[in-house]
Amino acid sequence: MMDRRAFISGITLAVLAAPLVGDAQQAAKIPRIGFLSPQSPLDPGMPGRLGAFRQGLRELGYVEGQNIAIESR
Repeated sequence: MMDRRAFISGITLAVLAAPLVGDAQQAAKIPRIGFLSPQSPLDPGMPGRLGAFRQGLRELGYVEGQNIAIESR
């Protein structure tokens, strides 16, 4: 049979280790980048500017939806 002290020690270690396991499973936060423009989103040149911004970020290794989020205002 298991010794009472060994059982209590085992339970204590399990309780102390549980928060460490829970922290490791948290999803990583994706950084957000704001794209501010004084023009309306309906301006004919706006999609081109935002597209160029996204392309420049892609060249640096940032892909929207994978490792960054872009919010335009």
